[in-house]
Amino acid sequence: MISNLKDRIEEFSGLLQSGNTPDSGINRAEILRHVDEVFALLNKGEIRVAEKTDGRWVTHSWIKKAILLAFKFKESTKQAFDSFDKLGLLEFNHIVPRYRKVCPAVIRDGVYIGNDVVVMPSYINTGAYIGDNTMIDINAVVGSCAQIGCGCHISAQSCVGGVLEPVVDNPVIIEDNCFIGVHSSILEGVIVEENSIIAAGVNITASTKIIDRATGEVLLGRVPGGSVIVPGSYPSGGLSIACCIIVRTVNSKARSKVKINEILRHCAR
Repeated sequence: MISNLKDRIEEFSGLLQSGNTPDSGINRAEILRHVDEVFALLNKGEIRVAEKTDGRWVTHSWIKKAILLAFKFKESTKQAFDSFDKLGLLEFNHIVPRYRKVCPAVIRDGVYIGNDVVVMPSYINTGAYIGDNTMIDINAVVGSCAQIGCGCHISAQSCVGGVLEPVVDNPVIIEDNCFIGVHSSILEGVIVEENSIIAAGVNITASTKIIDRATGEVLLGRVPGGSVIVPGSYPSGGLSIACCIIVRTVNSKARSKVKINEILRHCAR
């Protein structure tokens, strides 16, 4: 079923890339029927934009193409909160909700929300995936197609960026049991591996240097598992350029037993 759905989405996307437009005789109803199937599967968590296969994150570009087709072919309609959009908002589709959503949180259609997730007033864009027991705190933003694992805390006013285009690029990925501090931003397809702790005010993009204080190793686009990251800077041409510093690594046992604030306080010494 999913393989057939993938083939049809690829076919429809190819028609648009060949120069056709939504008004050039393409069967709009058929496209929207297949697009709606993709959104239903995303909402149930039966498919996701990116997933880990053999230790490596793989992006399913055909799902991104389906989302782009929705924007091409759906009509804007009146939505909740006096909005006017081509995508509706995710609604509870079970008698007893699996998660808690605090008004006025906005969760766009095409998002999977796991069991026992708490969504405070925040914004979660289409294509995102939120694993079980995760907290999305006040005024946090989760971008389109961003993937967040189980047991994470996305703190208030932080931003987990999404990558919808180019369709082949990985979105931002936060693996299991990660903490993203207040006012932090993880952008441009950066991967934060499991059990990592990102302190308040840290900004990481694909070009941000991530420097291991203990070894001097410099990484780009990936936070190694168990890293404790704080903001920093390095000299360049008489100026200071912002970077991130790995000040410590913690294993899952230490991460579960020691409070995050205590870990960060210890690292600041």
